[in-house]
Amino acid sequence: MERLLKLLEENARLSVEDLAAMLNQTPEAVAAQMDEYEKQGVIRGYKALVDWEKTGTDKVKAVIELRVRPKKSHGFDEIATAIASMREVQSVLLMSGGYDLQLIISGHSFQEIASFVAKRLSPLDDVLSTATHFVLRTYKKDGVAYGEEETDEREWVTQ
Repeated sequence: MERLLKLLEENARLSVEDLAAMLNQTPEAVAAQMDEYEKQGVIRGYKALVDWEKTGTDKVKAVIELRVRPKKSHGFDEIATAIASMREVQSVLLMSGGYDLQLIISGHSFQEIASFVAKRLSPLDDVLSTATHFVLRTYKKDGVAYGEEETDEREWVTQ
């Protein structure tokens, strides 16, 4: 059923009936497998990819690199879990290389993100350093191109 996961990852709006037809399965079998994946935590949720720039909504994203002090008994898990529980934080990734954790956060302004870093993140005991990078534009996210308008193929005809 790995194909089911790939289909859902590409388009979570496909109906159970459409998925069943694509997989040559019954809708009941597909629904049962999806329920099982949800129970096992394989499927973590379903979401739309929104191009916020096109909505006129004030949204600012930042990527923050953190160097942290791991705990002897828990490694990076304790600090990563604490940071992940903060509402501004969208993603927390353990990294190899020059820093330990990468955060993706969002806010309504650069100042809001700067305040979050200065007042909530940096003061944490196990945070050794931070480096904040503001996202200026998204060109592609989760395999989907952003900002490109659909072009009428007839416009490509040369004379």
